[in-house]
Amino acid sequence: QFLKQLGIHPDWQFVDVYGMEPELLSMVPRPVCAVLLLFPITEKYETFRTEEEERIKAKGQDVKSSVYFMKQTINNACGTIGLIHAIANNRDKMNFETNSSLKKFLEDSLSMTPEERAKYLETYEAIRVTHESSAHEGQTEAPTIDEKVDLHFIALVNVGGHLYELDGRKPFPINHGETSDDSFLEDAIEVCKKFMERDPEELRFNAIALSAA
Repeated sequence: QFLKQLGIHPDWQFVDVYGMEPELLSMVPRPVCAVLLLFPITEKYETFRTEEEERIKAKGQDVKSSVYFMKQTINNACGTIGLIHAIANNRDKMNFETNSSLKKFLEDSLSMTPEERAKYLETYEAIRVTHESSAHEGQTEAPTIDEKVDLHFIALVNVGGHLYELDGRKPFPINHGETSDDSFLEDAIEVCKKFMERDPEELRFNAIALSAA
């Protein structure tokens, strides 16, 4: 529904990943072009995030210039930004309606920096309004903008044969190594498992795949 409101033809759909075991992954329609992970921001995770950032700043990493990445400046908009990351890095596979608000946003923001994209989203009513209305259609009461939310969405995408984690709270994309169209779902789930292993007491993890309809 959300994709349709943003003017994307229904050739792709978001589907739940019911579990990380091979037989449950085999139920996910292929191909998969992105995975969104919802996870809790805990002290353990924040410690890891700081260490990871320092490590990458010290060692460096290879990030292709074609990766579309944006910062998150709007509170509680991580779902919208995860969705933009998923679509933006697969825009060649998407069929947009001519008047698609998301298509226009991506075209306008392609040449911007991650910070400029975040600022542009703040002013871009069409996507924000769609996000807010779809959030209110959900089962649980959508949090107000200022409410403290400790659940966070990130996107995992394949750009040029590398698996990138895109999180608007981080300063840059994280390159998780090589992947392929065929192995992408399994490779992305391996990254999700690492998140779960860092917080073994936590149960609030949820993955959804952007799959061919």
